[in-house]
Amino acid sequence: MFHTRSALLLGCGYVAKATAPLLAAQEFQVTGTTRSPEKAAELDAAGLHPLVNPDVRALKDAMAAASHILVSAPPGETGDPFLELFDHRTSLPNLDWLGYLSTTGIYGDARGEWVDEFTPPNPADERSRRRLVAEQDWCALSDKTRIFRLAGIYGPGRSALERVRDGSARRIIKPGQVFSRIHVDDIATALMASISRPDVAGPFNLADDLPAPQADVVAFAAELLRVEPPPLEDFETAEMSAMLRSFYAVSRRVSSETTRKRLGWTPTYPTYRDGLRAIYAASI
Repeated sequence: MFHTRSALLLGCGYVAKATAPLLAAQEFQVTGTTRSPEKAAELDAAGLHPLVNPDVRALKDAMAAASHILVSAPPGETGDPFLELFDHRTSLPNLDWLGYLSTTGIYGDARGEWVDEFTPPNPADERSRRRLVAEQDWCALSDKTRIFRLAGIYGPGRSALERVRDGSARRIIKPGQVFSRIHVDDIATALMASISRPDVAGPFNLADDLPAPQADVVAFAAELLRVEPPPLEDFETAEMSAMLRSFYAVSRRVSSETTRKRLGWTPTYPTYRDGLRAIYAASI
């Protein structure tokens, strides 16, 4: 039976905000949750219906009404902030698709080698372990759940260009260390590709074609801006937070080849160079 296509964004962060206009363009009625009245005004101005600090009943009603649900909130120490409110008897009568944004961190340390959609998860830290549990729990909630494992996200307002400009960029060198990345707009188009093929199961890896050391990305951003890059720092002696050091504790190259074939999706920005060039061009 036909029902109105309504999208519920559980968490209106960077990726959800990039995806919302694409949903609206396909005539979805889009609702987004937020804790902030200020952000609610932003959502309203963007044509989304804001759901501010909803209680359990309001969340359950919104989920039951939605045909499409995108979950972008990370799990905390007590688990997923939305899933912990529900049990497996929760009814989602209108659901056609549920997307959960996870992380390629669930693959753990591959010592710089490639991982793909068939690589068994092997999370190396507590954050990634929580993500893996959340993946499993959302899949248990519905067979319409689709898992998206995201590489390092960048895009307008959140790229090496901004960090070079404000002086916070660093070029930390650890031999053999590489990261995979994905432009936020490419995440959004991949999600829409999945919505158009709801019967294609994941998990899906979202990553570009050029894993690289962060120092290379910063150097390229500086080149675009025509400024000197920040100095090189040795990982072993550089001062950094425990969080930042934990990112350098693992190294992997993420393949999204199977995802592209399954979804018929091609990134607009196949390398960080393409993405940074576009961000730079839009800023001048």
